[in-house]
This record gives sequence, structure tokens and C-alpha cells, in this order.
Amino acid sequence: MDGKVEYTFPTKTKYVGETKDGMFHGKGVLHFPNGSKYEATWESGRAKQGSFTFADGLQYQEKDWDYCDGYDKRFYSERCNGLRPAGESQLTDLHPPRTVPDGCYDCGDGFYDPNARVVTSYTGRFLRNAVSVKSFHQMTPSTSGLCGLVGKVGMRLLEVILKSLLHPDLKRAATSTN
Repeated sequence: MDGKVEYTFPTKTKYVGETKDGMFHGKGVLHFPNGSKYEATWESGRAKQGSFTFADGLQYQEKDWDYCDGYDKRFYSERCNGLRPAGESQLTDLHPPRTVPDGCYDCGDGFYDPNARVVTSYTGRFLRNAVSVKSFHQMTPSTSGLCGLVGKVGMRLLEVILKSLLHPDLKRAATSTN
């Protein structure tokens, strides 16, 4: 597959961009189901330069990242729109927040249940088994394929992406193009 393509992964992540010999090559964007995206220049399936934008419009910066840095813990929407009035605390970046089932966590595209170690969609449909960031770090670059995916972009960005999305498609994209 060569030229401009649109490819949708089984998890609904979509790649829109250029390919060569069946690999991401040239300019392309990974659009994630939660609205975030990773725009990059790809070379033989590896990102050479790229930027990650969260669903709310916040763009990740590898240097001088000041979002949620210990001094300013506001949500991005609060930085853009100001704080809510007294008595109307904002507990998530989404206002009003989703109702999260007891013992679960909202991970951007569904709920993570740490007891079952699965992620289900907001409507209750099974999305995937969960892999912890710790077990990701224990993978070798050849088995994860992710080190090649990020290239010069850096492992720090990848860790931010994984922690915020708990999403397998970056790994799937990298391993399917190696």
C-alpha cells in the first residue's frame, strides 16, 4: 500500500497520511478515539518528528512543559477558561464529569477496572486488556517496537501518551510497520 491512505485499527484509532511499502512514510496523523492525535513525519514506519495533542487541545511540549507541574495544578480547560465559581469544584477536565464506576478509573476512552485489568468503553463494551506502564518498560525495544516509533521525539512523550491514554494503538502501529 503506497500513497495517501486512511486506515482504521480495530480499536478505532485512524491513521491518515502517506505510506510506502505498507509502512507509515511521509506526513501522517494518528487520530485516537478520545479525540487526541499524534501528527508526525514518518520514515519507514518510524516517527522522525512529531507532536501530540490531547483531546482538549493541549499540545505536549517536551521542553519547558509547565502543565500540571506542581506549581500550577489547574486543568487545561481551567487555564483556558478560568476557574469555576466557589462551590462548583472541577474534578476533571470535562465538566460536568462522567460518572466513574466505583473502583475504576477514567482513562480517556473508557473505564479501567484494576481488579479485572480491563478497559471497557463508556457504554460498557470491552475494549482491551490493560498493560501497565511498568510492564511496558520491561519489554525490549524489539518486542515493543515503540522505541523505533518515537525516534527522536523521545521516550518522555511516549510515557505521557501511554499514561494518559492507556491505548495500545501506538504499539500496534509500530509493530505492524517494522
